[in-house]
Amino acid sequence: MKIHDLITTSDALADLCARLAKSEFVTVDTEFMRENTYWPELCLVQIADTEEAAAIDPLAEGLDMSPLLELLTENEEVLKVFHAGGQDVEIIVNLTGKTPFPIFDTQIAMMAISQSEQIGYANLVETWLNITIDKGARFTDWSRRPLTERQIEYAIGDVTHLSKIFPKILKKLIKTGRGAWLDAEMEKLADTSNYLIDPDTSWKRIRSPGRNPQVLGRLKSLAGWREGEAQHKNIPRGRIMRDETLADIASHPPKKQGDLAKVRGLSSAWKDNDIGKRMMKIITDADPLPKSEMPEKMKRGAPLGKEGALVADLLKLLLKIRAREIDVAARLLTRADEMEALAAGVRDLKVLQGWRYDVFGKDALELVEGKLAFAVQNGKLAMTHIDDMQASMEDALAAE
Repeated sequence: MKIHDLITTSDALADLCARLAKSEFVTVDTEFMRENTYWPELCLVQIADTEEAAAIDPLAEGLDMSPLLELLTENEEVLKVFHAGGQDVEIIVNLTGKTPFPIFDTQIAMMAISQSEQIGYANLVETWLNITIDKGARFTDWSRRPLTERQIEYAIGDVTHLSKIFPKILKKLIKTGRGAWLDAEMEKLADTSNYLIDPDTSWKRIRSPGRNPQVLGRLKSLAGWREGEAQHKNIPRGRIMRDETLADIASHPPKKQGDLAKVRGLSSAWKDNDIGKRMMKIITDADPLPKSEMPEKMKRGAPLGKEGALVADLLKLLLKIRAREIDVAARLLTRADEMEALAAGVRDLKVLQGWRYDVFGKDALELVEGKLAFAVQNGKLAMTHIDDMQASMEDALAAE
């Protein structure tokens, strides 16, 4: 594989992208800094196919990034492969308003062909290529220039290794017939709404303090205001105030600005500075949350109780057994809250639909309905249908 020098000119980038546009897939990774900013600062882009690889310097003066961004978001003939690519995709969405498409994430794919829940890149490389990655450059300040040869080599390795691993993962997915299992997961990755931050809906990410419309109305207004302040100042939202402080203020609003000095998590300066004044106006002007925007109540059946909790535990045990039997990550099949809902009588669940029903949901439902039981076979836990057990007992009695 040809490894290029760091690309810092528009002509070199355009030529690279023209060649990569003829590939079936490209592997992509980014290096960025966001510890002190609201918007992640893109510092390096690494890209490869099976023939060549390069690192691109988006901080290079005068560099026209449009050929790369067009390749990633406009060219639907080339598959874009990431590993745990959520933050990489977020950066591309911030730059273009679009997600890379079509898209494939090897971390998610590993859930369908192994019991790995969230396998890290280093473990992925070691598993598939038997190569141990030098982690010495992990904590590089990627915004500093010049970058050393070691830093660039480390960064490019993320895509060169991935370009060798992806075909192997794809081959196994095809062999197992589980590619369709990932369709919905990849569609989520390609949904721009997962990455665009709307100040009006930012309150939904904060743990809601009850269902009081007045409190939730203040929470919505405060969260949207905080988002705007953080964007304007380009600092992390937590630097304005933490979620817990914001939720506490929404539940127990101060009556006057001077009271802000008593709020845990705020500097005493808020009692008479401009940002404190702006927040007090937000609190005063906040309307109750409209009924149409009230969060939906969690789907529940009957209260679990002690017996229901035991059933939920049995379902979780069944999940572990089945995930081990078919070598798939349990998290891809279902989650604990779904198991509890199933035990409580809820039936409108994802685990009871499509391929999940076929490989796990059907047995889970039969366990709840008393048609399935645990048994020990050859020293291992296994599942047995009650009808089969009864038939075996009847056969044994008849033989006597």
